[in-house]
Amino acid sequence: MDSPISVLIVEDEALIRKTLVRKLTKEGFFAEEAANGKETRKQLGQAAWDLVLMDINLPDANGIDLLAEAKERDPDLPVIMMTGNHAIHIVVEAMKLGAFDYITKPFNLEEVMLTVQKALEMTELRRQVRLIRANLEAEYGFQSIIGSSEPMLHVMNIAKTVAESAAETVLILGESGTGKNLVAQAIHYNSTRASRPFMEVTCTALPATLLESELFGHEKGAFTDAKALKRGLCEMAHQGTLFLDEIGEMPLETQAKLLGFLESRRFRRVGGTRDIAVDLRIVAATNQNMDQLIEEKKFREDLYYRLNVIEIDMPSLRQRADDIPLLCRFFIDHFNRKFKKAIQGLSDEALETLSRYPWPGNVRELRNVVERAMILSQNRVLQVDDFPLRRRKQSSDENGSGHGFSLPPEGIRLDSVEETLVRQALTRTEGNQTKAAKLLGLSRDQLRYRMKQYALF
Repeated sequence: MDSPISVLIVEDEALIRKTLVRKLTKEGFFAEEAANGKETRKQLGQAAWDLVLMDINLPDANGIDLLAEAKERDPDLPVIMMTGNHAIHIVVEAMKLGAFDYITKPFNLEEVMLTVQKALEMTELRRQVRLIRANLEAEYGFQSIIGSSEPMLHVMNIAKTVAESAAETVLILGESGTGKNLVAQAIHYNSTRASRPFMEVTCTALPATLLESELFGHEKGAFTDAKALKRGLCEMAHQGTLFLDEIGEMPLETQAKLLGFLESRRFRRVGGTRDIAVDLRIVAATNQNMDQLIEEKKFREDLYYRLNVIEIDMPSLRQRADDIPLLCRFFIDHFNRKFKKAIQGLSDEALETLSRYPWPGNVRELRNVVERAMILSQNRVLQVDDFPLRRRKQSSDENGSGHGFSLPPEGIRLDSVEETLVRQALTRTEGNQTKAAKLLGLSRDQLRYRMKQYALF
């Protein structure tokens, strides 16, 4: 059985104090009383109260000072001030210090109870919001992104700096399945915008006309099916974050409108005549080679530079293979809880096999593979046979001959191969970074990151 809500009555007039205690007790509350400042400080120090009813004028203390002390102990404690006069400046001061409301004497007990209920409901709502926010921060915070490899630490350092900054545009690049959306959410939920909306749209999901309406909204009657006014995601994300996933696939006509919005932070709903100003952070992401899209006239160069104020390059799982054991442990723990299983881990052979696999689908593919293994396996420790990776490797030419490469029998470090290819690309293009990046299927910034990593400047 839940304990009753506790209320402290601070009042020097015994009749009023006893009357309030009887009423609150009758309504199911646990009510205690204090007749002066000394007793009040003792009660505040001995227990955690759900609500305080406090007289402004006490024989040995100022109710405003006691209010300040109570709020310092517990900022969320709702305090209702009671006053026998109507001194507005005192009431205003109390409200500035965090009083929930005030009541004047003589008062109606039913009105007092109504104010009490409102104060308790507001406090409970605030606590629920704070709990939800804490859960979101735990789920989408940087601590939820698994990885201790050097490439991931580099990404996390940039993302944390961006989250704490006033940066209004961020571009996240990386292959599919590398976790671009997780980083976008972590930036939002670790920023001062965390209490505001995080809105997301996938730019490939809608045709140009519907995408514009989704972003900017429309007025009633703007087109045939516009039967009511609709607020767009830009408007709904005010003071928060708008995540534009797969920005590289955005239609050119929508790109032009997005560019105009980014430059002014103002837009008009489709069919509207009034400019609407908003304050939000734009985080865009793509798995496309932006330089190639610009060269092919599929993406506006001016929009790219407007978006690319801060760029975050997500490493592929091949580039952060050291994180595979951590990721596997995380996914095993997650699916043990989900499927009510007790799988203890992976065999050394299975972990070695997973570490050598190229992971074209990156972390998303690893998650799916572990989930499948845990559903189907009868083993307490997952074995190589629980993962159908060999067939996948054979189907894409296990010896690598289809790509002109052959894995030496003794093995080789992947980063040494990458460094060699970067050097060859730069040599072949006579140092032209844009052309070298195109040969490697990278953006220029991704190439420059690798050049810095291998000291090739």
